[in-house]
Amino acid sequence: MIINLFDDSSWDSLRPLTFTRPVADLRVGILTIAEKWAKYLNADFGFNTQYYLSVKYPSKNGGTLFINGSVCPDNELLSAISGLKLGEYLKHEHHILAYKAGQHLVLEQVKQQLKPIEYNTKVVKITYPEEIFANNPAEIRKDFELLTKGRRSAKISSTNQLLGNDIFFEEGAKAECSVLNSGYGPIYVGKNAEIWEGSLIRGSFALCENSSIKMGAKIYSGTTIGPNSRAGGEINNSVIWGNSAKGHDGYLGNSVLGEWCNIGADTNNSNLKNNYAEVKLYDYESKKMRNTNLQFCGLIMADHAKSGINTMFNTGTIVGVSANIFGGGLPPNHIADFSWGGADGFESYKLNKMFETTEKVFGRKNVIFNDAEKEILSKVYEMTAAHRNF
Repeated sequence: MIINLFDDSSWDSLRPLTFTRPVADLRVGILTIAEKWAKYLNADFGFNTQYYLSVKYPSKNGGTLFINGSVCPDNELLSAISGLKLGEYLKHEHHILAYKAGQHLVLEQVKQQLKPIEYNTKVVKITYPEEIFANNPAEIRKDFELLTKGRRSAKISSTNQLLGNDIFFEEGAKAECSVLNSGYGPIYVGKNAEIWEGSLIRGSFALCENSSIKMGAKIYSGTTIGPNSRAGGEINNSVIWGNSAKGHDGYLGNSVLGEWCNIGADTNNSNLKNNYAEVKLYDYESKKMRNTNLQFCGLIMADHAKSGINTMFNTGTIVGVSANIFGGGLPPNHIADFSWGGADGFESYKLNKMFETTEKVFGRKNVIFNDAEKEILSKVYEMTAAHRNF
């Protein structure tokens, strides 16, 4: 079976996280949204996304089922989508959840040409960045059941203290001398991932393939560490997508880190305002602050961004693609894409200099920084120029 996952207006409202990927490539829970649908439907998947992303994230030919990439699956929604006939689309409020057609259609064409089927059950739809960490605990639970149903965990070393029964290790996963408490949610440790000595972990928690938790880490519920990453210090209800490092002491809470990010030693973020007011985040479309209606909201950091040692991020900070932050004091709540600097001021991070660094970062993980990656970043650099009014 072939499915294609399409972007709707959530791609705009999820910036800067989506500047470098389709919405369905967001990691929420253990898996990306696209990987969830592929597991539920036993399908191969492609993307209908922004034109400049399509070289890296192409569509798949031959499929007639198109699914909204911002919607997370569950069994009831799966049943409704599976029941669609050619020429029908599934509608929830004003959102198009899925449609069946002989070819990809823009959303206005779907409304004009296909028959609507109403779906009145609640759906999990990721529209804003903060909804990633807000939905992460529940999505870890759903993904845990999806990935482990009917399977047995690999052996877990007796040097660990295990609390609860929802702990699953994939082949090659390791942990020693750590406390793993699944009484508050499941704990999933991916293939060849490792939890180092002295770590304290409370579920729900996911450590994905080839990643590691460093010694003495304190990890709280609702946290996902994506593949090929390293994490340490204190982390609470946060999602690190993959190929990133937050390897040192310092606090990360109610936050999202993209791919290829690096957090310097003793970097901390605030996730609660001193006056306990609701947190606002910068919105790329309006170029104004948007109320999240959340009391706890920390750091949203897009792909390739980095912070130096002892960086302090204020409550509700948005860090754009390839921003590089360093120095003392609190930088602003919106740090523009391809910025270089800190509280004392910023300048543009020149694209050729960024490419030089990125090639080295990719090389450390034996990944080629190819032309497709360069073209995407070049386009993002061009699209975000108006935000760099230094």
